[in-house]
Amino acid sequence: MNSPLYARQKNVVGCLTCGLVCRGLSHCPRCRTRLHYRRPNSLVQSWALLLAAIIFYIPANLLPVMYTSLFGHGSESTIMAGVIDFWRGGSYGIAALIFVASVVIPCMKFLSLGLLLIASRRQSTWAMRERAKLYRLTEMIGYWSMLDVVVVAAVAALVQFQALSQVEPGYGILFFGLVVILTMLSAMAYDPRLIWEGDNN
Repeated sequence: MNSPLYARQKNVVGCLTCGLVCRGLSHCPRCRTRLHYRRPNSLVQSWALLLAAIIFYIPANLLPVMYTSLFGHGSESTIMAGVIDFWRGGSYGIAALIFVASVVIPCMKFLSLGLLLIASRRQSTWAMRERAKLYRLTEMIGYWSMLDVVVVAAVAALVQFQALSQVEPGYGILFFGLVVILTMLSAMAYDPRLIWEGDNN
């Protein structure tokens, strides 16, 4: 079985900005971007953004994401407190949805990106096709993490129409939004071509 040829072996490189495939050039003739076989400092940037997201995830869960005032009585709730309140109130679907979007998906993204970064750093040949699929899945589900932010914003907007009640977003939702953005940027900074580096040695 013949081993696959790589673009680097043919002196072919794709522009990271516009996607134009070039041969034997240092700059893209279309957009003038400097060409690289691999995204520069991909692992370092992706690690830095991932670690920042993990750090911000702690206050995102400890600080209240929503302040609710009803008939003059106010209360603050964190992400998990909100999930429990929805569950006790019989809104099982909303509780499950928020739990998946706020806890399951972020933790899965942390683990997935960590696995990809560690394996790429070691230039591992282990499960390369599966890791490529994992990267695409991580990118695809990343946008759904914003669901919790959207729920709080929608609830706050709807409740403002009632004179005796008030809902305001808390600082926790700010940190959670930063977690989502940082994990998305970490996935974008990661160069998936590094998955195949071990097979090219």
